[in-house]
Amino acid sequence: MANTSYGIIGCGMMGQEHLRNIALLPDTKVTVIFEPDQGMREAAAEFAPHARFVESIDALLDEPELDCILIASPNFRHVEQLAQIAAKRPVPVLVEKPVFTDQSQLGTLDTLIKSYPAPIWVAMEYRYMPPIAEFLRSSKEATGGIKMLTIREHRFPFLEKVGNWNRFNRYAGGTFVEKCCHFFDLMRLTLGAEPLRVLASGGMDVNHLDERYDGETPDMLDNGYVIVDFDNGARAMLELCMFAEGSRYQEEVSAVGPSGKIEALVPGPGRFWPEELGEPPVSQVIISPRDPKGPIMREIPVDPTLLEAGDHNGSTYYQHQKFLELVRGERSAPEVSATDGKLAVLMGIAAQISMREKRVVDMSELLTTA
Repeated sequence: MANTSYGIIGCGMMGQEHLRNIALLPDTKVTVIFEPDQGMREAAAEFAPHARFVESIDALLDEPELDCILIASPNFRHVEQLAQIAAKRPVPVLVEKPVFTDQSQLGTLDTLIKSYPAPIWVAMEYRYMPPIAEFLRSSKEATGGIKMLTIREHRFPFLEKVGNWNRFNRYAGGTFVEKCCHFFDLMRLTLGAEPLRVLASGGMDVNHLDERYDGETPDMLDNGYVIVDFDNGARAMLELCMFAEGSRYQEEVSAVGPSGKIEALVPGPGRFWPEELGEPPVSQVIISPRDPKGPIMREIPVDPTLLEAGDHNGSTYYQHQKFLELVRGERSAPEVSATDGKLAVLMGIAAQISMREKRVVDMSELLTTA
């Protein structure tokens, strides 16, 4: 098989994780990269030593060998870059989440959803973490049909990014878009249902309060609760805390139904685990039936090579495996469509409106304008 050739837009922290994982996949190569920051270019060159760096997206699109594109640029650039690709050379695209950041971008995104002639796959890595994948496979049988879904993420603060774009809502989309669209996507996927209304409470209480960038204080929230009612009668809750990096597990997902409960416990990045505490925790899935009572715990180990290649419990590798199947014609549609990405962001926007205006937000308010 001939190598599948990637073009990469953006090689910051997440872009470099993608490069490390692409390098692990057979019959792939990174041919061309657009990354305007010199420091990030130098770092990316270590993971893609044969790639050619170009000065614009237009130049990247002129590369004759291009089979697909990964977009891992700052959030607020995603829609404009998708539109630029669509206008010149629409090849299959894997675009990092969030697919958009502001409602003013929805018209362009909706046009792309209707008219882009190649697949657009939105990178929702959390679906592909091995313990979450096992949770998804087993949840219906374990619960007898989910009535309550809870997602808790207790983690470290936002890391430093080039230009500090992730410190401000206008660039990142806001915490419950930037960070949490993963979890709203997971809610829709797990429940197989659509959100009706959102009630949320959150704030910026600990992180980034003493930081200033060009005299401006960051405005990204660092904690909150979000409750979502779904059209099948189920309800879901997200609990986010971004000053809880001392936790043993970073993500804890639980689903409960008439037959029992299932949980997935996912540790954070191994590079943040203190060496003096020994080996990092291993992911777990726990099933707790109502009858007979008694939890059944199973460890879900992840290949150490994949853990070393990124901060997302091996999921970036598994996501690229499936994306490559799409690029190579071995599957007919993306598992995470641009519409999936759009709805996850709208749920995050609804949560942020609810926090700001202290009210329940009906999803129809956003879907009618979308």
